[in-house]
Amino acid sequence: MSNPSMSEASFKMDDGWLEFHPAPSKPVFEVPAGTVDAHCHVFGPGDQFPYAPERKYTPCDASKDQLWALRDHLGFERNVIVQATCHGADNRALVDALRHSDGRARGVASVKRNVCDDELQALYDAGVRGVRFSFVKRLVDELPHDTLREVGERIQEFGMHLVIYVEAPDLPELSDFFSSLSGTVVFDHMGRPDVSKGPDGDEFGLFIRLLEENPNMWTKVSCPERLSLVGPPGYDDVVPYAKRVVEAFPDRVLWGTDWPHPNMKSHMPDDGKLVDYIPKIAVTETLQQKLLVENPMRLYWPEESS
Repeated sequence: MSNPSMSEASFKMDDGWLEFHPAPSKPVFEVPAGTVDAHCHVFGPGDQFPYAPERKYTPCDASKDQLWALRDHLGFERNVIVQATCHGADNRALVDALRHSDGRARGVASVKRNVCDDELQALYDAGVRGVRFSFVKRLVDELPHDTLREVGERIQEFGMHLVIYVEAPDLPELSDFFSSLSGTVVFDHMGRPDVSKGPDGDEFGLFIRLLEENPNMWTKVSCPERLSLVGPPGYDDVVPYAKRVVEAFPDRVLWGTDWPHPNMKSHMPDDGKLVDYIPKIAVTETLQQKLLVENPMRLYWPEESS
């Protein structure tokens, strides 16, 4: 896999942030046939798909072709590409990747409140199946309560669901609001728990109760590299959290690489080692099949799932 040098980039990535791993290892764990990377990104290239002026960070370029190369290297078959806040509501890079995926990618877009039905239909036709809203205060200027509720109701007519990015400290004030939402809701990264507080603590317990009480809610058990305090290669302090969720909600969990891992400063994860983390949290073949194949296919390719 090739990595564009900074001299070739049309912008300057934020100081102190890392570019994605240039040569990820080959995973020891062999993923099941049909595995979906259900959370990854494409960024730019900036000279073709400029980053949003209001962005809170500037990433490295990470093209669709580099994403396809990683997919093949890891043994995956499909991708779900998630629009990140650095591109704002300009979904052109995402749509371009979907249109060049030969049907092997679906997307999660970002939209504004005034998005029209024709635009939603065009996104669906391109392969978009979800709309993402961020409640992470360091990434957005304001929390999109009204916009999320209004758009969340409209997108159901187009066969789309909501994706929500939130951090654990903010969940107490938002859980009632999230519970009031209709349609399928997918949380990124288990609501980003503080792993120093323990998987049986009150903070993570609130997230578990939210899923227990709302059968329309799913979660991704991705990004141990962002949550771990002990770090690579095993990210062992995150395992009890993800394992608990996978076993409690086996039909409502997803997993993804989060490539190219924007905003990482402490270390850049080896994507092959991230794949080797999967059997720690989904310990049986049945759970692995649900997490990596059946669940993402049912949500993003329902026309092909049995």
